[in-house]
Amino acid sequence: MTTHYFDRIALYSFGLALCTALAGCAGDPLESGVDPFAPMIFKEGSTAMPLNPPNKASLQPFYVSQQTVFKFAVDTDSILIGADGITRYTVVLTSPNGNTQTQYEGIRCDSFQWRLYGTFDNNKWQENPLSTWLPIKDHTPNRYQAALAQGAFCSFNTQEKDLKSIVKSLNPNGFTGQTKPTNSFGVVN
Repeated sequence: MTTHYFDRIALYSFGLALCTALAGCAGDPLESGVDPFAPMIFKEGSTAMPLNPPNKASLQPFYVSQQTVFKFAVDTDSILIGADGITRYTVVLTSPNGNTQTQYEGIRCDSFQWRLYGTFDNNKWQENPLSTWLPIKDHTPNRYQAALAQGAFCSFNTQEKDLKSIVKSLNPNGFTGQTKPTNSFGVVN
């Protein structure tokens, strides 16, 4: 009877050791191929060009810098907060002589980059065949991508997920693209 008892204990011990070994292998990132500390690989979702021109009623002007001579406005109806981490939008650039250029772009907050998907020309959207991710330049006069990223679309290096917060941030009475324009007395212009 005692032999039977020791055989059961040995069998249970062997089974427990086998299960522990298998469980240990299943959770090992080198065995499973999934490393939780590996950098995330960016995978961009598909981007379709807008179907319509910008909506003049929803164009929201925004401040870029004191050095720029252009005027900038984003179509708030066009803002798409993508699950892939990209905020896509339509922007209208107006030169001092009144000429406008309309572009469909995207901003990545995690890498502080922007991409030109296409332009609106001759009453239709034309895709940019050379579209690629470019670094956002923060110290140039026409730094509108930086102003949008820093003032509305991003919270540091994280994408803003709430459309209402973005639209509220674009309010021209409060939007400054992160840097408030002041005179020498500290009064906001």
